Formats: sequence, C-alpha cells, structure tokens
Amino acid sequence: MKATIAPRAAAVAAPDSLRAVGARWSRIRWFEIVFWVVAIGAAFVLPRGFLLLNELAILALFAVSLDLILGYAGIVSLGHAAFFGLGAYCAALLAKHFGIDPLLGLAISAALSALLGLVTSVLVMRGSDLTRLMVTLGVALILYEIANKMGWLTGGADGLTGVTMVPLFGTFEFDLFGRTAYTYSIIVVAILFFIARAIVHSPFGMSLQVVRQNPLRAAAMGVAVNRRRAAVYTLAAAYAGVAGALLAQTTGFASLDVLAFHRSADVMLMLVIGGAGYLYGGIIGAVIFKFMQDWLSGITPQYWQFWIGLLLVVIVVVGHEKLVRPWTWFRRGHGGKQ
Repeated sequence: MKATIAPRAAAVAAPDSLRAVGARWSRIRWFEIVFWVVAIGAAFVLPRGFLLLNELAILALFAVSLDLILGYAGIVSLGHAAFFGLGAYCAALLAKHFGIDPLLGLAISAALSALLGLVTSVLVMRGSDLTRLMVTLGVALILYEIANKMGWLTGGADGLTGVTMVPLFGTFEFDLFGRTAYTYSIIVVAILFFIARAIVHSPFGMSLQVVRQNPLRAAAMGVAVNRRRAAVYTLAAAYAGVAGALLAQTTGFASLDVLAFHRSADVMLMLVIGGAGYLYGGIIGAVIFKFMQDWLSGITPQYWQFWIGLLLVVIVVVGHEKLVRPWTWFRRGHGGKQ
C-alpha cells in the first residue's frame, strides 16, 4: 500500500516544487536586460555591420530552437534544417506570389513548420537516440530531394529568385544595408526568446528536464512523456521555421542550401560550443561559431574547419565548466584526493 501511495504523493508534490523552481529562475536578471538593449541598440551603433548582425540573430534563433529539444527534452536531431528550410521556402513563395506582409508570412511559415514538427514527432518518439538521429536526418533528406525535384516551384538547384518583400507594416522598406532587416529580426528573436524562456522555466519546462533525465521515473510520477516531447518538438519546429523565414525575407532568396545537411550540423556545433540546456548557450554558440568561421576563413580559407574541429575536441575533453573557470583545472577533489 505504501509503495502505491509514494509515487502518487510524488506526482502531487512535483508540480508545486516545479512551480517554485520555475518562479525562482524565471526572474529576468539585469544583465539580460543589458544584453538585449545592446543587441537592439547595435542597429544604431554599427551602421556597416547590419548584414552580419542580421545573420547572427537568425542563427541564434535557430540554435535556440534546437536547444529546446536537445537541451531540455533530450531529443537529438541531425535534421533540424528540415523546419528551417520549410520556413524559408514558405516565406519566399508567399512574398513572391502573393506579396503579403512579412509578419503574416512569418506566422504562416511558423504554422507550417509546426505542423511538420507535429506530424514527424510521432516518428521521433520511437526508438533510441541513434534511431532519432537517423529519422530526423531522413526527414531532412526527403525534403531536400523534394525541393530539388520540384524545380518549377522552388527553383531547384538555382534557387528561388525574384523574391521581393513588401515594406513592413507598409512603411519600413528592406534596404540594401540591412538596417530594417536587422531591426526586424532582432525584435522577433527577442520576443520569441523570452517566450521560450518563460516556457522552459514553467512547470512544463521543468517537467521536460525530468523527462530528459529519467523518462521512466517521470512516467511513474504521472508525467505524459510522449505528449511533452511532441509538444516541445512542435514548438522547436515552429521556432526553426521562423528562423528560416527571417533568412528568406531579409535576403530575398531561398535555395536548397537552407535544407542542406550542413545547416543541421552547424547548429549542433553551435550548441556544443555554447552549451545545451541554457538558452543563452545557443546565442553564445552562434556568435562564437560565426565569428570564428569568418575570421578563420579569412586567415586559412582551406583549413578553417580544422580549427573549429580542434575547438570542439578541446570542449569535449576539458568541458565547458573548466574552460570558463580555468583556475579549477588543478583543483583537488573531495577530501584532498585527486
């Protein structure tokens, strides 16, 4: 009798403890406000860096979308570019053939990507991590081949050209320097980031971490494991679709590159560099990856990937904590023993 009461008591107490933890961590710190004020204010400080900043904002949102499933739900994916590419093509086609407002195109792209995420989440729920890797990679490859074969719609290998964005709200035109594009992108990214932040610090987000750590125990506590995984997978797909739509809207172009494997691999590298399970880790990883890519490719155009690979090896061997706090490298363990 006691054995049956214990799990039920834990299931009843769990939501209260999750709310307490979520309430403590959901408070916005002062450095977060400073970070986003600086990010938005960069549009006025760096008049020649709008295009790079815009790309950084889009990559950061893409990395955050993957972090939602990998860092918080433990769902590994090598095909996250499927949602990114779908959002990009959807936004580009809507702009080219219908000339709708960018925000409406953004919403439709997010909805279609979320729908794809919901449908494919059934496949992701089955099997182990290796199975999920193969399934997600397979979905991305299927979409890539479909886009390649449907050249009459997507432009095929040549890409979708002739995409012209109407002014945002009928007033703000997308200029060649990227000022409007970056302002538009960073505001969208900031809004979606704080929505994701509120979600991961809610009882739902805390329960995702319980599911990631021990699915069997979470199920014994009464947590609907598959439903939560499907929900966060759908949310992450919508976020990735928005990132792809932003790229197509601010560049006026969409090609097979948005569905390519390297997109999924790059965003995975960003999370490895910045750290998963911490939303700012995706942003930090995107910034470091992009600056290293541009800087190293300028120094060694043929071998820049070697140095990024070396950094990944160092991160895996040493660990994020020791890299951030090098003074702990030679600290002795508990009780003065190594």
